[in-house]
Amino acid sequence: MRWYWIDRYIEFESGRRAKALKAISAAEDHLHDHFPDYPMIPNALVIEGIAQTGGLLVCEQHNFAVKVVLAKIPKARFHCEAVPGDVLTYTTTIEYSHADGAMVSATSHKGDVLHAEVELMFAHLADDQVSQALFEPGSYVRMMRMLGAFDVGRAADGGPLVEPPDPATPTEQSENSQDAG
Repeated sequence: MRWYWIDRYIEFESGRRAKALKAISAAEDHLHDHFPDYPMIPNALVIEGIAQTGGLLVCEQHNFAVKVVLAKIPKARFHCEAVPGDVLTYTTTIEYSHADGAMVSATSHKGDVLHAEVELMFAHLADDQVSQALFEPGSYVRMMRMLGAFDVGRAADGGPLVEPPDPATPTEQSENSQDAG
């Protein structure tokens, strides 16, 4: 099971920045497990939402060819709480990216109010460093599709963000070549 801590992307600029929304609902089970009688989203789950927003940005920058994992949180500063009824806007920006990983700076806002400031470091893992079961081919593409990144996204050249073929789903071209044979 995969948990999604963002609801949808509202901006996505390949290799640069992304914005996503998280609406906090009182119906979320985890809110009642923390601080009984005072439901609020734990800061760790806000960081996870920010990490998903920025991690997919880093992964897409490399055409989904690298295994991206959250490696380090050098900075996480929270200015207020997030409670049911709040809508958080996560804004992530790639500060740098190289062969071994990337650094992303991020903010979380509740409307015009700064909720959090976070820096995240992502590592790129080689195929021999992880189990393939942890990184199912196409799972990141499907997650971005479900969260609307391809609907609002822009490629590095300013054109529309194009969804790559899902490696887990045969393409029409390969199906046509099989039919021809």
